[in-house]
Amino acid sequence: MTATTPQVRSIPEAKKIGMVSLGCPKNLVDSERILTKLRADGYAMSANYEGADVVLVNTCGFLDSAKEESLEAIGEAIAENGRVIVTGCMGEEAETIRARFPQVLAVTGAHQYEQVVEAVHEAAPPTQGPFVDLIPQPDEAAIKLTPRHYSYLKISEGCNHSCAFCIIPQLRGKLASRRIDAVLREAEKLLAAGTRELLVISQDTSAYGVDTRHEEKMWKGRPVRAHMTDLARELGQLRTPDGHAPWVRLHYVYPYPHVDQVIPLMAEGLLTPYLDIPFQHASPNVLRAMRRPANEAKVLERIKAWRELAPDLAIRSSFVVGFPGETEADFQYLLDWLEEAQLDRVGAFRFEPVAGAAANTLPDPVPEAIKEERYARIMDLTARISAAKLQAKVGRTLPVIIDEVGEPDEDGDVGATGRSQADAPEIDGQVFLRNVPANLQPGQVVQVAVEDADAHDLFGVITR
Repeated sequence: MTATTPQVRSIPEAKKIGMVSLGCPKNLVDSERILTKLRADGYAMSANYEGADVVLVNTCGFLDSAKEESLEAIGEAIAENGRVIVTGCMGEEAETIRARFPQVLAVTGAHQYEQVVEAVHEAAPPTQGPFVDLIPQPDEAAIKLTPRHYSYLKISEGCNHSCAFCIIPQLRGKLASRRIDAVLREAEKLLAAGTRELLVISQDTSAYGVDTRHEEKMWKGRPVRAHMTDLARELGQLRTPDGHAPWVRLHYVYPYPHVDQVIPLMAEGLLTPYLDIPFQHASPNVLRAMRRPANEAKVLERIKAWRELAPDLAIRSSFVVGFPGETEADFQYLLDWLEEAQLDRVGAFRFEPVAGAAANTLPDPVPEAIKEERYARIMDLTARISAAKLQAKVGRTLPVIIDEVGEPDEDGDVGATGRSQADAPEIDGQVFLRNVPANLQPGQVVQVAVEDADAHDLFGVITR
C-alpha cells in the first residue's frame, strides 16, 4: 500500500475594495461603517483603482456643484477601474446616474449599509473558502478613514427641519437618534483604540433624542437620557487608556435654548470650548424665507453670556449669501451682525438651487455678479475678524493636539502641525510648531507658547 501525498489547497486571495468618499463627515462615517462590514466579510482594502475588484463611490448630493463633483468621481472610477458601485446622498437620483453612466453595477441611497454590502457580494463574491469561513472575522475592529487620534462620532441620522434651501430630509429621512448607550460604547472603544478627540456629528446635534422622547438607557449602572447635554456630560467623563480626558467637540448644533446648558460643561473642562452652529444668515427677512428661526438679536445676547461663562469659547458657523430675495439691506444687516457677534471661524457659500428644494420657486433671484461681490465682502470681513482674534492669542500658552510631525530640515530641526481647541480638523485653522522634540507623536496634546498669527493660523513653540 503506497502513501499518497495530501493535496495542498491554497487559501484564495481576498477580494479588494476601493473607496472614494465625498461630502461631509457624516458621509465619511458611512464609508467607515461600510468598509468595516466588508472587512468582516473577508474583503481587503485597496488604496488605488488598479488593485480593486470593485470601487465604491460614496456621493454627496446637497448642492448642484457637489452633484457634479460626485458625477466626475464616478466617471473617473469607471475610467480607471470599470467596476463601480454608487452609494450616498446622490444615490437617490439613480436615474440621473445611470443615464450618464449606464455601466455602474449598482446604485444605493444614503446610509443604506446592507444594500451596499449586498451589491458588493454580488459584484465580487467573497473568496474566503470553507476553512477561513470558520475563523471569526474582526467585526469589532472598525476601519477608520481619519487619523488614529481623532474620530467622528455620529449620534443620529436625518433631520426634522424643512429649510427652504435644503433637501437633507428627502435624502436621509426624518431624525433617527441612536441609543445613548450604543453611542457611549462606541466612544469608549474609539478611545481604547487611540482616539484622543471625539467629533460629535449629526444633521442636528441639538435635537438628539427628540424622536425617542429622550429615552433612558442604563450606562455604568445608572440611567442616562438620550439628550445632547447628558451625552456631552458622559462623553466628557470618559478617559483614554492613559487616564486623560479626550477633547469632545460638538458639531451641527442648532441654538435651541438647552444649548445654554452645555456651556457650563465647557467651563468645567468636560467639553472642548467649541460650538459649530449653522446660523446661515442674520437678517430676519432672509431667515423667514429660509424657514429658519429669526431670533438673531437674542442669539447675540446668548453668545455674550456664553463667552462670559467660557471665555475661550470658539464659535464657527456658515452663511449663505445671495439667497433669493436677499436685498443689499439684508446683506448689510448680516455684516453688521457678524461685526457684533465676532465669530471665530466663518465659512460662506453662494446660494445654489438644489433640485427639489422649496427655495427654487422663490421670487427675486440674486444675480450671480452680486452673489460674487457679496461673497468677497463677507470673506474680507470675517478674515479681518479672525486675524484680530488670533493676534490676541499671541503671547498666550494654549493646549495643542498634534496632527503631523515633519522630517528634520538641513539643520536637524523638526517642525509639526497641530490644532488648538478652537480648530476642528479639515475646516478650521492650524498651529504650526518649530523645533519640536524628535519623539513627538500625532495625538499628543502639548502646551504651546503662541509667537505669531495670521488671518487663519497660529505659530509657536512647545514650552519646555
